[in-house]
Amino acid sequence: MTRRTRTRPTPRTRPRTLTPRRRAAALAAVALGALVPALASCGIRGTSVPVDAGGAPSRVSCKVPAGSVAPALPDGSRVTVYLECSSALAPVERTATYPKQQPAGRLQTARALLDQLQQQPGPVEEQAGFSTAVPEDLELSGPRAGDPAGTLRLSARPEDLPSFALAQIVCTFGESTALDRTHAAVLGGPGDSRPQRYPCSAEVRAHPDSVLSTGSDVP
Repeated sequence: MTRRTRTRPTPRTRPRTLTPRRRAAALAAVALGALVPALASCGIRGTSVPVDAGGAPSRVSCKVPAGSVAPALPDGSRVTVYLECSSALAPVERTATYPKQQPAGRLQTARALLDQLQQQPGPVEEQAGFSTAVPEDLELSGPRAGDPAGTLRLSARPEDLPSFALAQIVCTFGESTALDRTHAAVLGGPGDSRPQRYPCSAEVRAHPDSVLSTGSDVP
């Protein structure tokens, strides 16, 4: 009589259920595994540490093409103003119109320059990356009794202006040949505030926000 051998059934393995946390970790691992080869194919070495590469490089020229400035009218002349471009100041040539009073006095010249700073850049200037921070309602007046020579008073205190606006005014006035090109501007505000001398230095042109700390008393 042949003895029959009973075979035990193989136990079935239950499928493993992933928790939401484990499922998210698995999906992240799959995504990372797909990303690393793609980066490597582009010549970028993969890294597990986040890297701050900074802002995208600027593509603006900060330079207006030659010949794009309108010709000077009989009652105007070419002037140079400083506008903002790529977080710095750069000179731009424009045509300013002076009052019919000839020759234009210091205050009239400064007002014409301020008016140019308050105008928004034209299409060519805007394409080159220029902008202005000078408020449109800012006004300019002459010195008061006892003010140092060359003082110009603004309708707002210089220290209350945006730093870029103040730097634009300082460098435009300070580098103007019509204002004797003193490489600085003596500015005061309304009231009896003491005027301060602000230099248009290479540091101010490169970092306009530093102008607020450069003001000094005028002897």
